[in-house]
Amino acid sequence: MTADLTSRRQSSDAILDRLTELHPKLIDLSLERLERLLTALGEPQLKVPPVIHVAGTNGKGSAVAYLRAIFEAEGKRVHTYTSPHLVKFHERIRLATGAGQSTYVSEDELIRLLTDCETANQGGDITFFEITTAAAFLAFSRVPADVTLLEVGLGGRFDATNVIDAPQVSVITPVSLDHQSFLGDTVGQIAGEKAGIIKARVPVVIGPQVDEALEVIEGEAARLEAPVARFGQEFTAYEEHGRMVFQDATGLLDLPMPALRGRHQIANAATAIAAARAFGGISEQAIADGLKQVEWPARMQRLASGALEARVGNAELWLDGGHNPAASRVIAETVADLEDKSSRPLVLVCGMLDTKDTGGFFEAFKGLASTVLTVTIPGQPNARPAEDVAQMARAAGLEAVAMADIETALDRAAVVSPPPRIVICGSLYLAGEVLARNG
Repeated sequence: MTADLTSRRQSSDAILDRLTELHPKLIDLSLERLERLLTALGEPQLKVPPVIHVAGTNGKGSAVAYLRAIFEAEGKRVHTYTSPHLVKFHERIRLATGAGQSTYVSEDELIRLLTDCETANQGGDITFFEITTAAAFLAFSRVPADVTLLEVGLGGRFDATNVIDAPQVSVITPVSLDHQSFLGDTVGQIAGEKAGIIKARVPVVIGPQVDEALEVIEGEAARLEAPVARFGQEFTAYEEHGRMVFQDATGLLDLPMPALRGRHQIANAATAIAAARAFGGISEQAIADGLKQVEWPARMQRLASGALEARVGNAELWLDGGHNPAASRVIAETVADLEDKSSRPLVLVCGMLDTKDTGGFFEAFKGLASTVLTVTIPGQPNARPAEDVAQMARAAGLEAVAMADIETALDRAAVVSPPPRIVICGSLYLAGEVLARNG
């Protein structure tokens, strides 16, 4: 039995490895390759259950997690598509299994889906994300559900998920600088790409935005006559007496605080609530239960057990996949709140890709972090070397030391006195490696 399971896992990995080889030589943002494949597959994207489509730079994964928790608390059947995965590819495709229940796609089903897509593609040029998105649509078209949650992979306008031309609701979470080589050098340009998911007369829920981004998103919504619900205008939320208060045109909700940590999660949760209410059929009780039950790994996640946690003794061990300056600011804000409640030295264990603004990432931690221990993310060809990350941390005014690997970094952090608060951050790929090693 064990050998058989191992063989099947290797088969799915082998298919995924083959699919990476189909990537076109020249990278261009386009939907034509995917549309060709979907036609060969029988247009599964037209058969998926009603869609909530979520784009944004930061917070879109959390918004999707809140939406799934809320809909499942209502007893709805929910499909979910997110990326990237942390430990295994199966995490990207979550299928409804019954009222209020869902699970990751099984190994056998994943093999079937990928094989169908590979066969239909006939060796044509296509990106890994495009063909695996086709596999997700195929999965969702075959299993009944009440709602499908789609998270954009990159940008919006030319993202593979944007072949969905009639979502029930579009959502745009906070926009900031990231992926500039693909999306543009200004927040306004990037917002224009994110706003590409807005469809004619389809409601769009807009999370907190800087003015430059909001202006662009509002302009596109107006052009397409899409009704808007904006955080701070048509809906808002805040903390009061240890509770979350949400308010929109229909009234005020007195809710529990979100289970995900950080002040920014109030806005993420509020954006999800507004989207759920725009979709319809959601009770106040389901919203409250969803906020309490939500789970989303590697977003200020406390690692309270496991192989890596055991190495740090009395230190606290936290994990966050944030990888851009906007994300580092909310990590720093959350850590500062923890510091107010329980003072400990802060040690960052950080690894980053060379496509990210590493120097900008460290700016938020000046005066907060006592030490930065840097690592090279294992198995990532675009990983920035640990010494380079350390040099950039030093340039930002932080004390930094390059370490050989994650375990060595944690061993060094564990001897800090008094026992520190250790935050592993800088990349979702690093976060996935940490979760795998922690067991």
